[in-house]
Amino acid sequence: MKFLEHRVADKRVLRLIQKWLKAGIIEDGTWAAGTEGTPQGATASPLLANVYLHYALDQWAEQWRRRHARGFEYREDAERFLAELSERLSKFALGLKAEKTRLIEFGRNAAGRRRQRGLGRPETFDFLGFTHACGKSKRGWFALRRFTIRKRMLAKLKEVKTELSRRRHRPIPEQGRWLGSVVRGHFAYYAVPGNYDRIEAFRRQVTRYWFKALRSRSQRTRVNWARMHKIAGRWLPPARTLHPYPEACFRVRTRGRNPVR
Repeated sequence: MKFLEHRVADKRVLRLIQKWLKAGIIEDGTWAAGTEGTPQGATASPLLANVYLHYALDQWAEQWRRRHARGFEYREDAERFLAELSERLSKFALGLKAEKTRLIEFGRNAAGRRRQRGLGRPETFDFLGFTHACGKSKRGWFALRRFTIRKRMLAKLKEVKTELSRRRHRPIPEQGRWLGSVVRGHFAYYAVPGNYDRIEAFRRQVTRYWFKALRSRSQRTRVNWARMHKIAGRWLPPARTLHPYPEACFRVRTRGRNPVR
C-alpha cells in the first residue's frame, strides 16, 4: 500500500484495493483469509504484482547498475548482483527459484572465450516461450537468436491434434476458421526474426494433422495431398516473420525539428 500511495492519492481507490487484498481465498468451497500477497486469480493481482516489483526490483536494479556495475560481461559483477538481488528480494518476502536461477556465459564475447578454454558453444536459456542462443548475423556480427521452445511447441501441437480428432466430422470451412485462428495466434507471438524455421514447422505439422483428420472421416475420401495443400492455403496463414528486430522497435529518427513517430 505504501508503494501505491506514491502514485495514487485518491483514498477511495486505496480503500478498494485494501479490500481486494483482504478478499481471501476459497479452497474446496471453504473461505480462508489471506495473510499476504494478492488473491490468486483475482483480476487485479497481475497489476498489483507489477507495481510491487517495480519498487522492490526494477528501481533497485536500475540504481544498482548505475552505481556499481561496469557491465555483466564481467563475471564478478554478475556474481555480486546475484548475491545482492537475493538479499534485496528477501526484504520483500520474495525469493529466487533455485532451479530457474543460474549464471551462464552469454553474449558477444562468450563464444571466443569458451573456445580459448577448449569448451563448446555458449549455453542457451529459456525465457518467455523462447530458447535464447548466441549466434551471428550474415555479416558475422554477434546476434541474439530466439527459437520457440521445443517442448512448448510440441505441447501446443498435441492440443491441436486432440481437438482436430474431436472436430474431424465438422465442415471443412468450420475447421479451417478454427485452425486459422490457432495458427495466427501462434504466429502473432512467435514470428520473430530468426524463428522462421520453427513457425513454418508448426504450420506444416498442423497441416499434416488436419490431413490425417480429414482422411479418417471416410474410407472413400477424396482428400489427397494436392487438394490438402489447396485447403491449407485457403485457411491457414503463410509462415512469415511478423515482428521487427529489437533495434528497429526502438529506433527514433528526426527530420528537421519535428520528431517522426
